[in-house]
Amino acid sequence: MAADRRFKIFAAADGFGQPLKDAVVAHLRAHPAVAEVVDLGVDKYYAAAAAVARQVSSPDSVPDAPEVRGVVVCGTGAGVCIFANKYPRVYATHCASPADAVNTRSINACNVLALSGMATPPDAAAAIADAWLATPFRAPCPASGDAPWPEDIQRFFDAAPDEMATIPEAEAAPDSACAICCLRNRMEFEPVGIMPGGEMRIVREGPTSAYVRFKAGSVEPAHHHTFGHDLVVIKGKKKVWNLTKKESYDLVDGDFLFTPAGDVHRVKYFEDTEFFIRWDGHWDIFLDEDLNTAHSAIEAELGAARNSK
Repeated sequence: MAADRRFKIFAAADGFGQPLKDAVVAHLRAHPAVAEVVDLGVDKYYAAAAAVARQVSSPDSVPDAPEVRGVVVCGTGAGVCIFANKYPRVYATHCASPADAVNTRSINACNVLALSGMATPPDAAAAIADAWLATPFRAPCPASGDAPWPEDIQRFFDAAPDEMATIPEAEAAPDSACAICCLRNRMEFEPVGIMPGGEMRIVREGPTSAYVRFKAGSVEPAHHHTFGHDLVVIKGKKKVWNLTKKESYDLVDGDFLFTPAGDVHRVKYFEDTEFFIRWDGHWDIFLDEDLNTAHSAIEAELGAARNSK
């Protein structure tokens, strides 16, 4: 990696933000300070924001790796900003001008840039992104009168990053002898945008652990992950086809399955199903087919099995 290429950037958008996201991705890929841009595509605004925020929240611990940042775009820039900020160590800000970007980098150490696909033209977004990349934390900015911050503010900035990082950890634990059970009872799930019928709640990052549930009849198209994962079915009934190994598994309450990193697998849910899953690293997903292809393949296999009886 060239010494001046300091950033790895993950980007995603909803449908309203896709054109601007595509323009910003192209701009950043040509930027001399950017080592890599990973385009995570298009999804519902909250799912797009979550996909980027997961990467920024739990970057890979590799020596001399570029700094991980994110760019999220929706119609207004507000929705993606709200959901990105649900993740620890993510400091997302909606910026409408280069001055906004300089201020939030200087004051807030912003690491996820949120943009409005409806209000910000591509050339303005490029200027905002350039200012965001060029401005270090605590730098002179419009809010400081473009002068160095006073010493008392500098001392505040010195302590702020460590204090900001501990805020989620400092919250009081639930009053329960079993924190996981208490957490489960209060759990709010987020839709899995690319897989209709699915909902997920990440309960731990680095490595990622989550509760997941799917409605009966739902299908997970063939996909794979960077990291392997352990899965325990809490309730329900599902079938997993490991297409890499050419094996299949029928899973019900209490069953365990390990899927190695990179193995392509497809899933069908026969009942409302809930399971706990733990990846060996951060959560990501790469689709290897679309939903219609998955439905057709599953119906063909299940039909053949019925006819053979």
